[in-house]
Amino acid sequence: MGTACGRSIERAMAATGLLTSGARAKFEASDDVSYGGLMLALPALEENGLFRHLGKVFPILQGYYTSFHIVLLIAYMALSRIKTVESLRYEPPGELGKLMGLDRIPEVRCLRNKLSKLSKNSSGDEWQGILSKEWMDGDPESAGTLYVDGHVSVYHGSKAKIPKKFVSRQRLCLRGTTGYWINDGVGRPFFVIERTVDDGMLNVMRDDIVPRLLKDVPSQPSDNDLSENIFRHRMTLVFDREGYSPQFFKEMWNQHRISCITYRKNVADKWPEEWFEEIDVPMPSGEIISMRLAEAGTYLGDQKKGKGLWVREVRKLKDSGHQTSLVSTEYEGSLIVDAGKMFSRWSQENFFRYMMQHYSLDRLSAYSVEEMSETQKVVNPSWRSIDSESRKLNSKLVIQLATFAKMTMKPENNPKKEAQLIHRKADIVEFIEAMEGELAELKAKKKITPKHIEYGDLPEDQKFKKLSSSKKKMVDAIKMIAYRAETAMSVIIRSSMSKPNEARALIRDIFRSEADLTPDFQNKELNIHLHYMTTQQGNKTVKLLIQELNDAEYTYPGTELKIRYFLG
Repeated sequence: MGTACGRSIERAMAATGLLTSGARAKFEASDDVSYGGLMLALPALEENGLFRHLGKVFPILQGYYTSFHIVLLIAYMALSRIKTVESLRYEPPGELGKLMGLDRIPEVRCLRNKLSKLSKNSSGDEWQGILSKEWMDGDPESAGTLYVDGHVSVYHGSKAKIPKKFVSRQRLCLRGTTGYWINDGVGRPFFVIERTVDDGMLNVMRDDIVPRLLKDVPSQPSDNDLSENIFRHRMTLVFDREGYSPQFFKEMWNQHRISCITYRKNVADKWPEEWFEEIDVPMPSGEIISMRLAEAGTYLGDQKKGKGLWVREVRKLKDSGHQTSLVSTEYEGSLIVDAGKMFSRWSQENFFRYMMQHYSLDRLSAYSVEEMSETQKVVNPSWRSIDSESRKLNSKLVIQLATFAKMTMKPENNPKKEAQLIHRKADIVEFIEAMEGELAELKAKKKITPKHIEYGDLPEDQKFKKLSSSKKKMVDAIKMIAYRAETAMSVIIRSSMSKPNEARALIRDIFRSEADLTPDFQNKELNIHLHYMTTQQGNKTVKLLIQELNDAEYTYPGTELKIRYFLG
């Protein structure tokens, strides 16, 4: 039946359709099981929702492996840094199977088929939505301040000619899909909105993110509370300069009473240094950072025409003299709170970096493509062509204007050279006038050309397909759960470590450690003996983690076996 297939009767029943409920967990005494430390993550995975709503959201899988086995395997892969399904070919299937109470894990083709069945009908997206609401309900304080940022997953394949996007980390325009992630102040993800055709952060927030948050964020003030206090807000959105728009700030406040905090663009003035005061700022992660801060009220927009709004502006003075400015419509806040929220935005950047490095955030979960919606708005190729031509022409015009200005400011004393200079200036003036006329024509043409058209109106040679996202949404949800579980475990041990920043590294070492599995059926216990760490300090820290896990008295799902953890 294949490598490590020891439960032949159940597998034969599954092959003939007689095993409808899937294989049950049957643990056997095993020594030195690879990745045995993953068993320590089970309580955190279940607490963050890995096994919740599986029967409600996903279809029932027929055969040996159930949805429970599949989602647990993907979570184990994420935590042990097995980056692709194909990489399972090089891992011991029986060792990972022992951690699940099975003889072995599914082989690659079987796993792909199971994932395809589970992710049908947008079940992954539905599951992610249910979990994100539960995470918010479980921590309403963190859900009151939400961090929004976009991440481009670069696509190097050839099946889908998806549009190019600017990838800031590579400073190139590359084909890819944009995911707009919503996280809390310490970087834990709530949900992600995927876009093949990127409408920009403001449109995604306005059309998709804000309506969902208004429905899901808990502990929002009532309409009576908002009417009684004109400065009170429902929630706060924090984002980078990409979302800077006074018009959007005003729209969010007037329509939804949502506060916005972001960096200010185009700051020309400097505040006097005596305005700044050294202040200890508590960050959402618990860290306290000393900053030199100042605050003042600022009107953004044209005050005479009433097209703008008052905001609270907070500036941070660096040792170099540079002033970092942020603006906030959180009118009930303070400069300490605003600074803590805004400068914690790096937790989301760190989240992206960590997820790309350790969780293969940009890896494809499926290679299939699907048709675009005929009503999807896309950039008009004609408008893009005119815009590109206008930019090129404008760059040439700027160069010629600079050349003419330099000639005018530095006249020649030599009469012969002066005559030559006059001829050159005449040629440049003629060239400038021609370019200005051509540029005016392009601007007029651009003005009457619609920027966006429906996908169905694109020429046939310009149409493209998008990557299938159903399987990716399901895998992304599992990766979110795994990341949140890892975060929870690192929080437990961080306070006991002399170097708290190394907490995640120690958790990763635990996941890669071997362990002995000893079931005690008489006492209904499953004993996990984790092998010792490489340092004495690591052993002390792991003992504290084990004590926390044992106090939880966790029972392995689907069995009556209470898991007991030991070191050594």
